[in-house]
Amino acid sequence: MGNISSKKLGRGSALFMWLVYLFLYMPIFVVIMYSFNTNSSNLTFTGFTLKWYAQVLNGDNLWRNMWLSLELAGVATIISVVLGTLATIGMYRYEFRLKKYLNALLYIPLVIPELVIGLASLAAFSKLGMDMGFATLVFAHVTFCLPYVIITLRARIADFDASIEEASMDLGANQWHTLRRVTLPLLAPGIASGAFMSISLSIDDVIISYFVSGAGQITFPVKVYGMVRGKISTQVYVISTIMIVSIVVLYVIGTLILRAWRKRHA
Repeated sequence: MGNISSKKLGRGSALFMWLVYLFLYMPIFVVIMYSFNTNSSNLTFTGFTLKWYAQVLNGDNLWRNMWLSLELAGVATIISVVLGTLATIGMYRYEFRLKKYLNALLYIPLVIPELVIGLASLAAFSKLGMDMGFATLVFAHVTFCLPYVIITLRARIADFDASIEEASMDLGANQWHTLRRVTLPLLAPGIASGAFMSISLSIDDVIISYFVSGAGQITFPVKVYGMVRGKISTQVYVISTIMIVSIVVLYVIGTLILRAWRKRHA
């Protein structure tokens, strides 16, 4: 009886798990399906076609908005990762009076509503006399991406063995070589995690970008947000599908690279 009950419990757990995954991924499947819809109204699915993909790849306006979002995410991520890595290493190595207060300040951008950050960024840039455009978008995105990078790296560096750096310097390496050959390779998984999180947050942002974007610098999420009141074109589903497939491919490649790296350094 015990084995039968365990089997029923296991089947029930598996069924519940599949229902949860279905609930989570059903919207993604719907987006992919509607990207091939022959009906441009997107109210009913009438058949499969690739003409919308051809329109997007031939230079649709939404595709340019998407490229702007990717460029913005790339620049903001590079700046956030460089500053976040240096800040994390510095706060780990050195002790100073205001260290605990700086650690606490990292959480403020995480708990403040994005609406407040967007309004504050708009007011600050206007006060400085800056024209809204790509530069203001980069500054604003770095503001909310940087804390995530630092917090992710802090979790990685918490288990860091400082004796490895000391051994490197005892063997004749200076601080720069120790940083480049020892510290950064050990922090690489945390740096990669912070970078991927920064990219995701930057591409997904709507509210802050809405306040600090210029007339000719409209990101893809802001553009789609402006289309919600009217008709969402099929090209939105096409670009979303391309993003989904690209993310899955990058995730698989990253997993394979990380697995090979762990085997090599095992």
